[in-house]
Amino acid sequence: MKIVHLSDLHLGKRVNEFSMLEDQAYILAEILRIIDRVQPQAVIVAGDVYDKPVPPAEAVELFDDFLWRLAQRQVQVFIISGNHDSPERIAFASRLIDSSGIHLSPVYGGQVTPITLQDQYGPVHFYMLPFVKPAHVRRYFEDAEINSYTDAVKTAVDAMAMDKGQRNVLVTHQFVTGAARSESEDVSVGGADNVDASVFDGIDYVALGHIHGPQSMGSDRIRYSGTPLKYSFSEAKHNKSVTVATLGEKGTLTVETVPLTARHDMREIRGCYNDLVTRANYEGTATDDYLHIVLTDEEDIPDVMSRLRVIYPNLMKIDYDNQRTRTGGQITGADAPETRTPLELLSAFYELQNGQPMSEEQTRYAKALIEKIWEEGA
Repeated sequence: MKIVHLSDLHLGKRVNEFSMLEDQAYILAEILRIIDRVQPQAVIVAGDVYDKPVPPAEAVELFDDFLWRLAQRQVQVFIISGNHDSPERIAFASRLIDSSGIHLSPVYGGQVTPITLQDQYGPVHFYMLPFVKPAHVRRYFEDAEINSYTDAVKTAVDAMAMDKGQRNVLVTHQFVTGAARSESEDVSVGGADNVDASVFDGIDYVALGHIHGPQSMGSDRIRYSGTPLKYSFSEAKHNKSVTVATLGEKGTLTVETVPLTARHDMREIRGCYNDLVTRANYEGTATDDYLHIVLTDEEDIPDVMSRLRVIYPNLMKIDYDNQRTRTGGQITGADAPETRTPLELLSAFYELQNGQPMSEEQTRYAKALIEKIWEEGA
């Protein structure tokens, strides 16, 4: 059975105040062309369909059109809600449209009923587990000891009572310990949202969402497909793709990736102002890529953003890297604050304000408080 695995569409997202809707429409059309070429039996969207729980109307219309086009291809589609989605909105009309082959995960209620497809080797059972926090699972398993995300997901998976002698696919949206993150993902304090990969033992394929870089977790059996588009400059070096997983007879799995080419790439370039202007003029054409420009000039260039946008119309961000910014301790690139946990940011702020680091007792208290806020925030 051939499966196309997608995740983290983040429809309606804005990056540095640029709307990504046109880029998203373009990449969804590219994905449909890949589906036509690959001819899968199933398509998975592993959460974060939208970028916000209440998405803009244009994003809903775009996803509606994508689903309609998938239904026309008579492929089975499995969609779950992620941490950016409203589970209730994703589940809306799920029972009504189920017969069209579009399967939307219901709001988690303690039970996950599989949907079974058939191929020449027999049944394949698809289980859809939307993004859950310990508090979500704890209310349905009052006698279980659920103190962490690993406990929560393990309890939810164990309750599915999968027959491990048959082929099973789990679609879920969590952070598996060890996954390489980028700054555009939600970061929890101290790795509180980590889920140990051992909870997925014995499952033939785990289609994951949440992490934006495509990657396998120990083996191809547990995999993130990543986002179809770059959503921050921390993703500039990602090679975006569609994951195609093929299940043969029990115990047989092959995974390949099909590259995706975006309407606009996202890149970082650096140099002095005059060199960047000369480079664009020498090349004879302005670039339409989304750009983060790092200027190395020692003096600030007046009105530099509007001046450079004449040449680079999709310039998103400008920073300076020179003696002044390095001396002043400005944080750029890989050390940007977006990549630090809330506890690290709070600790840095406390030390800046008080001239000394937080004590161990203060750190423990702050960590416990942030973890509580993180868990109860959904």
